[in-house]
Amino acid sequence: MKKILLISALLLSSATCIAQRDYKTEYENFKQQARDKYSDFRDKCNHEYAEFIRITWETFNSNDPIPQPEEIPAPPIPRIETIPTIINPIQVPIDTVIQNPTPLVTPQPLPVTPIKETPQPTEEYFSFTFYGTPCKVRLNESNRVTIAGTDENSISKAWQYCSQPQFNNLIQDCLQLRKAMNLCDFAYLEMLNEMASSFLGKGTNEASMLMAYVYCQSGYKMRFATNGDKLCMLYASQHTIYNQSFFMIDNEAYYPYRFTSPSCRICKASFPQEQPLSLVVNKNINFASQSTAIREIKSKQYPNIKANVSVNQNLLNFYETYPASEIGNNFVSKWAMYANAPASSDVKNMLYPSLQEAIKGLSPLDAVTRILNFVQTGFDYGYDSKIWGYDRAFFADETLYYPYSDCEDRSILFSRIIRDLLGLKVILVYYPGHLATAVHFNENVKGDYISLNGEKFTVCDPTFVGAPVGATMPDFKDSSTTVILLN
Repeated sequence: MKKILLISALLLSSATCIAQRDYKTEYENFKQQARDKYSDFRDKCNHEYAEFIRITWETFNSNDPIPQPEEIPAPPIPRIETIPTIINPIQVPIDTVIQNPTPLVTPQPLPVTPIKETPQPTEEYFSFTFYGTPCKVRLNESNRVTIAGTDENSISKAWQYCSQPQFNNLIQDCLQLRKAMNLCDFAYLEMLNEMASSFLGKGTNEASMLMAYVYCQSGYKMRFATNGDKLCMLYASQHTIYNQSFFMIDNEAYYPYRFTSPSCRICKASFPQEQPLSLVVNKNINFASQSTAIREIKSKQYPNIKANVSVNQNLLNFYETYPASEIGNNFVSKWAMYANAPASSDVKNMLYPSLQEAIKGLSPLDAVTRILNFVQTGFDYGYDSKIWGYDRAFFADETLYYPYSDCEDRSILFSRIIRDLLGLKVILVYYPGHLATAVHFNENVKGDYISLNGEKFTVCDPTFVGAPVGATMPDFKDSSTTVILLN
């Protein structure tokens, strides 16, 4: 009887081991099938897309650019020698409230399925420089794209060539660069152009093809266009971009990347799960550092509020290419794009320690008073129309670099400093022809104010030179405002 029980136990144990072993094998097979399915799905998408390229072309006329709204800005109030006493504070009337148009977290597009890298016996890299930053991706001579012409068949064949597994490593490397450098969507597009142009020649059809392919495979919405013997790429944007012609395709605006043409033949083929580009900058872009000359900025009223500041020239160069835009068809929203962008590590390392030391131990009101005067009196005022020939808002770093700034630039910088150093809520306050700010204090502060969602925001005007917290420019005392909420 004992022998029978022992044999039964051994058989049961063996069966259990076999069952466990089979389960593990089945699980591994399932994972591999899932990987193959993902790979096959993307391959299927690219095969179908290549076929659509052969047949889905139409001629489109471009739409005229939407001009950036221009207003005559209010001139700065000359420096006040005697600080006015606020006797009768007013509640500033609100006409419109713009909810925060640029969320802190904006998920970037991703490939339709995870990119499966293709192992190579020897990895060969191609190096290029993007805004002074060394970059490298897995590219070699076997990856050189060639296009016989701009007819449908030639473009389709080139797409099929790029769809080979050997290009998977390139896509993966580009996405890793996007992550490592904290590139916003527009910076990523610019990087792909630099990569493709460096590898295949600036302005070539081959470079346009490679850039468009990697951009599409990264999850972004794009369309091919041709005008004669030139192959170009159009990109869709979540935001309305000023001063650029565009093409309306299926009720969506597509912007030509670095080319203009009144008419084009455009491929209407779409790729699964494609997403339009966002112009939001919500992370510090990690370009290699190239410091500008040091500039001293100081408050005229509070001599200890001063700092020596240098910013990254590579970042400034990128900001020069950044397109002005609006969100939700409201031009006032454009300022949130700049105000919500983080200050660079250069600013945080040079400007902030000096200001923190100068306001240490002060109440929030006293600290804001000193920083407000620092922004009011530390910069020279200049009209964009005279300096640039058009309206141009600055990111915080730009205001610290350029010799002249206006009301919008100072409000953006002031709002950034107050949020970063004091952790106080700040809103932008737009009067027709003028931009200021208002700060929410955790204490009762006298002055003109805005009541919003049960909270009191006290006016702080960085262009009302020498004016204290709570003072509104006289010309706008009776004006209704548009309020822009910030992160």
